[in-house]
Amino acid sequence: MTDRKYTRYGDLENKLWSMREANYPDGVAVDPLPITAGEEITVLYYGLLAQSGADQVWLHCGFGPADRWYDINDYRMERTERGWVKKFKVKSGDRLNFCFRDSAYNWDNNNGRNWSFEIHEGNLP
Repeated sequence: MTDRKYTRYGDLENKLWSMREANYPDGVAVDPLPITAGEEITVLYYGLLAQSGADQVWLHCGFGPADRWYDINDYRMERTERGWVKKFKVKSGDRLNFCFRDSAYNWDNNNGRNWSFEIHEGNLP
């Protein structure tokens, strides 16, 4: 049996454990999907910067079209056994865009494409 510790990210790290075990391409997992405006999401990063031994990782994110981000923030991520994690509340908008940087300002921007997710308002069609 695996030894799992309590964290502020949920009882026994079940969420992080499941997100990491999914082994998504490029080392990024977002939960929940689809993303709903006003709800809290968890971003787990275990990509290039994490694999290169970064001492700190920041989530650089904003909203809007891929070429015109607004409301841009840099969130300090927390290192866990599963990777780097950040939880935050998603504001309304049409898209959430993000990439990652380390303390030496090395960037992981998904080969120039960043990561981009549609945000829905929670209404059923």
